[in-house]
Amino acid sequence: MCSEAVLPPEGATASTFTQILADNLGHSDGGCTFIQEDGREHFMSWSEVSREALRRGRRMLRYGLRKGERVALVVPEEREFVLTFLGAVSVGVVPVPMYPPMSFGRFEAYREDAAGILRAAGARAVVMPRSLADLLAPLLQAVEGLRTVVLEEFFAGPLVGSAPQPEAILPEDVMFLQFTSGSTGTPKGVRVTHACVLANCAAVIGALRLRRGRDRGVSWLPMYHDMGLVGFVLAPLIARCPVSFLPTLRFARSPGLWLETVSRHRATVTFAPNFGLALAVEHTTAREAKRLDLSCLRVVGCGAEPNHPETLRAFAAHFAAAGLRPGALVPCYGMAEATLAISVGETAVPYALDVIQKEPYLTSGLARPAPAAEDPGSQVAFVPCGRPVAGHRILIVDDEGKPLPERHIGEVVFAGPSVAAGYHGDAEATRRSFTAHGLRTGDCGYLAEGVLHVTSRKKDLLIVNGRNHDPQTVEWAAAEVPGLRKGSIVAFTRPGRATEEVVIVAEFRGGDAATVARQVRGHIQTKLSLPVAEVLLLVPGQLPKTSSGKVRRGTTRQRYLQGALHGVAPRPS
Repeated sequence: MCSEAVLPPEGATASTFTQILADNLGHSDGGCTFIQEDGREHFMSWSEVSREALRRGRRMLRYGLRKGERVALVVPEEREFVLTFLGAVSVGVVPVPMYPPMSFGRFEAYREDAAGILRAAGARAVVMPRSLADLLAPLLQAVEGLRTVVLEEFFAGPLVGSAPQPEAILPEDVMFLQFTSGSTGTPKGVRVTHACVLANCAAVIGALRLRRGRDRGVSWLPMYHDMGLVGFVLAPLIARCPVSFLPTLRFARSPGLWLETVSRHRATVTFAPNFGLALAVEHTTAREAKRLDLSCLRVVGCGAEPNHPETLRAFAAHFAAAGLRPGALVPCYGMAEATLAISVGETAVPYALDVIQKEPYLTSGLARPAPAAEDPGSQVAFVPCGRPVAGHRILIVDDEGKPLPERHIGEVVFAGPSVAAGYHGDAEATRRSFTAHGLRTGDCGYLAEGVLHVTSRKKDLLIVNGRNHDPQTVEWAAAEVPGLRKGSIVAFTRPGRATEEVVIVAEFRGGDAATVARQVRGHIQTKLSLPVAEVLLLVPGQLPKTSSGKVRRGTTRQRYLQGALHGVAPRPS
């Protein structure tokens, strides 16, 4: 790590994040820039952020909230979210970030999900802007004992009168509850402690070689998600590296704004999931790309969902004309149960795909390197996700939990101080995932010379005629057929007469539905030698997704088997 990539002296000795906030009171040499919906920018120094957070924390105490009690945050605006979240943290109140309602079309599903999170968290109060108070009133009434805090009124004006003294906060205390996105099951509240946050942020700062006074971040990532919250709010507060926040909804409406903001603010670090990279390419013309100056970027981290080799290649090629460096793309892997990062690719070094033989991979779970002269059709390529972050380790284990050698595929287990303290109120799920040997991630992968390669979700594997197929590989192949919406495709199996049968459910972009379905089946048969029993095409917005935009395979399969999904045309025979 280069000499500038160090924590501040105060941060290096802090044992809780509350101490970080207190330490930052004396620093006005940088801070956060909040870009508003109308494009105006509001800058707050580290000192101003901490001072306002401490004020909000005292107001929560005066309201009657106490250390350890949970308060849900349904706060879409980035500045208000950051200040309210940190305010709760400053006095030991446990914030529960929640995603806001995205559209009226899915509002009933949102209310059901949100009510489940509020009950599971045991939230005592929910903070929201006035604009959502009336809309969410039926939800709040459905959760017994919940109090409503209207953001604009609660924190407006100076604090009048005294507030109780905050209780002492310890490293092992829960700092916040991070509810998982629910892509593979019911969302669970991850108990993230102060110690976990400090350990993971220190590891991220070191892995990315963040340099105070030289690095700057830009993020459009939602702050209710671990990558946006830990990666671009908490870690920069520790490292005191400035960050500019682009509203998530502005990115969703105009994905090209992301890299325009990077270029204008001269950012050196930014992150996105695989679908974010694809959207940036799709919504930035070659002429527009040439007008950008991305030579400032050291790190374009990519994680949160499987990285498609072609998406990464296309992103690098498309923005090379803007000065994007070949080694800027840094594939990563992480999850909320690990606070954030599990492994991070090497910075300033172009990643290299690991190309393996398809047959032993599918039939024996072995990742044998493919000979250079081998037919591409008999190969599979995986994006490396880097080495475990400093102070942590990764094991690959079999179904009995026994460690496997390198290039053997099994479940990824992560151990170290970043592993969270379990799931809130769910002892059985905690016992299954948080073991004495480390966190059982539920993801399959292998190590090659110490570098992690993630292959699939363990529970999502398609097992057909005794062969294992990764659903994302099938989905990526389907996305190559015109007429389907990329990022809105799900592959799973259904019971068949002789073996499991593959089904693809996808959102339809346009054209003749029967023709598109037939082309999808033919393309996957040709490319993957995998028969597809059915292709069901849905209208846009109908496919079940998580709050962070990931497809919900389990939910989609369940609704399909229940006959609850209806296609845009009669199902192809």
